[in-house]
Amino acid sequence: MKKLFSIVILILFSQFQMLNAVAGSDGETEISSNKNNNQSEVKDCFETINRGVFAFNQGLDKAVFKPLAKGYRKLPQPVRSGTSNVISNLGNVVTIPNNILQGQVKDASMNSLRLIINSTLGIVGIFDVASYYGIEKRDKEDYGQTLGTWGVGEGCYFVLPVIGPSTVRDSIGSLVNVMGGDAWYNVTVANDTQYFNEADYYLSRVTSGVDFRAKNLESFDSLEKTSIDLYASIRSLYLQDRQRKIQNIDQATETMSDDDWEEID
Repeated sequence: MKKLFSIVILILFSQFQMLNAVAGSDGETEISSNKNNNQSEVKDCFETINRGVFAFNQGLDKAVFKPLAKGYRKLPQPVRSGTSNVISNLGNVVTIPNNILQGQVKDASMNSLRLIINSTLGIVGIFDVASYYGIEKRDKEDYGQTLGTWGVGEGCYFVLPVIGPSTVRDSIGSLVNVMGGDAWYNVTVANDTQYFNEADYYLSRVTSGVDFRAKNLESFDSLEKTSIDLYASIRSLYLQDRQRKIQNIDQATETMSDDDWEEID
């Protein structure tokens, strides 16, 4: 029962997909009308249910996550930057194995160096010492992207409570984390360790979502105001963004930023 509870909580907080789906690198609000050919093949098999869940997620965001994000933005800039750096550093424990699975040997090496340097000299990642030495950040990778590079199709599009947009393929990719694919999950939830426990993992997941939401308050508000059908806009952006990441296209799909706080302030 405890294991089942852990899996449910992990699924709820492992990704804030509704936001990450529309994350671009430039932070500018610009919704593309271009359609990816592969996107048209993804069926919205449960659109009526999806729209209901989407409305629930929107209400939850306005009642919980948006207020948390606004409060988070009131913290001193060094605190926000340090928190963002720690989250980014932890993300490498999932990115590195996916670099290897996708044959990205150089990126795997660079991300491994970043993880080692920032976890030690950078004090568990609070300071991005690796960038100071010229080892720049690489794109994030996950198991859904890896499955995509292996030729696995998306399957139906659907919207999950709290998580937001997903596909059959991406949901399977997320479940790999609870089956040993996430080292941070392994040392906090899956195994009893002396220094970490389950609360550390879930707190890091929630903080990651709040941190990202705080960076993009204005961008997401703008997206809501300019979209005739917000559900359809986010569906389109999500599918475009996932395809771009699978193809490793170095171009922002659209609207939001996952940059460091130093670049935003």
